Amino acid sequence: MAEQTAAAAATAATTATGERIPTVIVDDVHIVYRVHGAGTPGTGTPVAGLRRLLTGKRAPQVTEVHAVKGVSFTAYRGEAIGLIGSNGSGKSTILRAVAGLLPVERGAIFTQGQPSLLGVNAALQNDLSGERNVALGCLAMGMSPEEVRKRTPEIVQFSGINDRGNFSALPMRTYSSGMSARLRFSIAAAKKHDVLLIDEALATGDARFRRRSEGRVRELRAEAGTVFLVSHAIGTIKTTCERTIWLESGVIRADGPTAEVCREYEAYMNK
Repeated sequence: MAEQTAAAAATAATTATGERIPTVIVDDVHIVYRVHGAGTPGTGTPVAGLRRLLTGKRAPQVTEVHAVKGVSFTAYRGEAIGLIGSNGSGKSTILRAVAGLLPVERGAIFTQGQPSLLGVNAALQNDLSGERNVALGCLAMGMSPEEVRKRTPEIVQFSGINDRGNFSALPMRTYSSGMSARLRFSIAAAKKHDVLLIDEALATGDARFRRRSEGRVRELRAEAGTVFLVSHAIGTIKTTCERTIWLESGVIRADGPTAEVCREYEAYMNK
């Protein structure tokens, strides 16, 4: 089955002439964060910000953080690409830039369609039930009301939030972080995406859900989609992605087959 899925992804990811189809091009991208008033007591508060707006005064100090430094890569249809690296290496920053949520200082990012970012902090309405959040999420992704009614039960079942009770009828604020993350992934994965960006959302949940989610990622690839997965769980990267990019201190240390890149990364981390 895995071989059939990989073959389907490879077929869908090429043109009639055998050319691979790019979905994301990151070209010499630099991303800089600017922190106003860093290191000066009281200058980073909302009140201080409002005062600067009213008086026209600038913050006494601006600290620049060069989070991503000249990163370049091309992603293709049918690929599942892992992004690994230590904390603060630039993994989530790159994902947010590809999604269009962060501006680049220099360089450019080109994407096919609108990439969809799924992260552990993705917004859900805490006062609404799980089922209602499923409906709103599906409508936001462009599904018709009829399709939403049809898909909601299977999305809830996939998430597993009802395994220990009828939690889908309860407000989201009653959910654990793991339940919320599983529901977010289940909603996003219910639709075919040209580019799906997943930021640590598969790190939560039990082994059974991880197997289901990894299987769904493979299905998305077979549908000619491209999946990026940020995770500190190297095991998840190994079982889900055939290509991995290792970022460290905002630069690419390695980009290639997952087994090779993960071996280099684990040796580096175990020094």
